[in-house]
Amino acid sequence: MNIAIVVSEFNEEITSRMLDVAKEKANLMKLKISYITMVPGSYDMPIIVDSLLNKKNVDAVVTLGAIIKGQTKHDEVISHAAAKSLTDLSLKYKKPVSLGISGPGMQERHAYARIRPVAERAVEAVVKIYEELKRIQK
Repeated sequence: MNIAIVVSEFNEEITSRMLDVAKEKANLMKLKISYITMVPGSYDMPIIVDSLLNKKNVDAVVTLGAIIKGQTKHDEVISHAAAKSLTDLSLKYKKPVSLGISGPGMQERHAYARIRPVAERAVEAVVKIYEELKRIQK
């Protein structure tokens, strides 16, 4: 199975570690990472995910990001917009796109605590959905 990984540069101290965990998990699961792309923030992911899903050598896309609460509800706006757009792309292409974006409403310390579980589950999720799609399309 070929995957692509899209990583937010915003909160890079967290997301770079998420990327390391995701690569480690993909290696353990014997997945081929066809592309790793960086985007400024989680909100910016959909256009890159769209391009990646259009490629024949990409079976699924893992997204990695951390949206930390600030003094406004901006984190909620970004999270909802990204989640909706990524879901729509998954449905459009009939390929899995995981939501490996932690937040909204979390503080920085929560984001650090979620690095490993969110990144690992993001990789595991695309594999499970990919396999289930193959099973029911037979």
